[in-house]
Amino acid sequence: MAGGGFPVAGGAPPGDYGGGITFSVVVTCLMAASGGLIFGYDIGISGGVTAMESFLAAFFPGVLRRMAAGRRDEYCVYDSHVLTAFTSSLYLAGLAASLAAGRVTRAVGRQAVMLAGGALFFAGAAVNAAAVNIAMLIVGRMLLGFGIGFTNQAAPVYLAETAPAKWRGAFTTGFQLFLGIGNLTANLTNYGAARIPRWGWRLSLGLAAAPASVILVGALLISDTPSSLLVRGRVEQARAALRRVRGAKADVDAELEGVARAVEAARANEEGAYRRILWRQHRPHLVMAVAVPLLQQLTGVIVIAFFSPVLFQTAGFGSNASLMGAVILGAVNLGSTLVSIATVDRYGRRVLFLTGGLVMIACQVAVAWIMGSQIGRDGESAMARRYSVAVLALTCVFSAAFGWSWGPLTWVIPGEIFPVEIRSAGQGISVAVNLGATFVLTQTFLAMLCSFKYATFLYYAAWVAVMTAFVWAFLPETKGVPLEAMGAVWARHWYWRRFVQPPPAAKDAMLPEVLVN
Repeated sequence: MAGGGFPVAGGAPPGDYGGGITFSVVVTCLMAASGGLIFGYDIGISGGVTAMESFLAAFFPGVLRRMAAGRRDEYCVYDSHVLTAFTSSLYLAGLAASLAAGRVTRAVGRQAVMLAGGALFFAGAAVNAAAVNIAMLIVGRMLLGFGIGFTNQAAPVYLAETAPAKWRGAFTTGFQLFLGIGNLTANLTNYGAARIPRWGWRLSLGLAAAPASVILVGALLISDTPSSLLVRGRVEQARAALRRVRGAKADVDAELEGVARAVEAARANEEGAYRRILWRQHRPHLVMAVAVPLLQQLTGVIVIAFFSPVLFQTAGFGSNASLMGAVILGAVNLGSTLVSIATVDRYGRRVLFLTGGLVMIACQVAVAWIMGSQIGRDGESAMARRYSVAVLALTCVFSAAFGWSWGPLTWVIPGEIFPVEIRSAGQGISVAVNLGATFVLTQTFLAMLCSFKYATFLYYAAWVAVMTAFVWAFLPETKGVPLEAMGAVWARHWYWRRFVQPPPAAKDAMLPEVLVN
């Protein structure tokens, strides 16, 4: 099933127009990838703030009372629907914004959408820092969600359309790299702010304006993508943008002609992208748009990232130690993302997905065993220090495996598989599914932990097994394939070929040597 490769006719690899990694393309992609900062910062800041006693005393005193109880169920201390609503309300807003962003992007371009996302996130940070009641907190969270929805829709596609095909995986992984930087920065901020009585939580929430400012400045310094400019009829601006990122030695006219052919094909069906993605020939794209982000969330990593301070307190760490555990977790995730950047275009997407899945399964089963044997079903037993450290170590290994596989590749795959006529709609669906699943999981995780106890981790381990099998069977390798030739990959796949016919411009000779399921 992992069968043969596609040979290339002699000469330069198809899709290689002579351009290399230029200073301009690096700077442009770094600016666009900085869109991951706001998502990463929010993931890190939310869990840390909800573990601060000053924040809980101001808004969630019931949680503090359960923490102070002499006899308590460690699994259920933080089980509060209002507390989880604070975290998860952002993702409902993000879901709506990501679906709207597809249509907005076609009208104004990806750069403008990233600008709007940064501005909305900045406004949300200001409202949260000034919050005096739960209503203000949730309004602020919804503004943050609108910002994340716009940015997450635009930035990964911007990277896929701008990066050279040969290094597209590494450049697109930059979004996850900045997400990791944002997450680590948030965890360090929480660790310091927790030592400030009464208003430390305001500092943590208000400093979300810093990554928003980075995105605003970065988006102002870059041009839109050639593909997005061509869609809006700006041919000369598209040529100039492509020449800027490819360099003087690149055959810009040839590459622009290939992009223009794809755009012209899209114009024939300019309206109704969300309807067209339901057509039979787009079946593999729709399945991946839904399955990849949904399965990423079902690894359980997002709830571990959000609630790692809470999780480590459940495992026996004190408040400050649990925040430091979250810092360590963020650093490990960031380091493993660098591993992914270095290997994704060398070994391919499938290898990283499969190895990461196997390691995550082992870690979650081990954590479930430790939690079950030490805390028990009633949650009233204290965990020995060495086992608490083991939980932290296993969670770090889990985070590392996620960081080289499902973390970055969930942004890489949707950004590169869609034909141009459904690219904005497909990315919008992908981001909406990601944020919708995040909402459901963050809203239910603490209740699940209270009900399932240690079996929560076995539940997620089972899902990782399912998703690893899904990748092995249904995800073709896309390493090094030009975006305009991606249709032939699906047409050669053992299962998806029944839905897809190879387009005239994407015959076998256009493909680099890749393994296809």
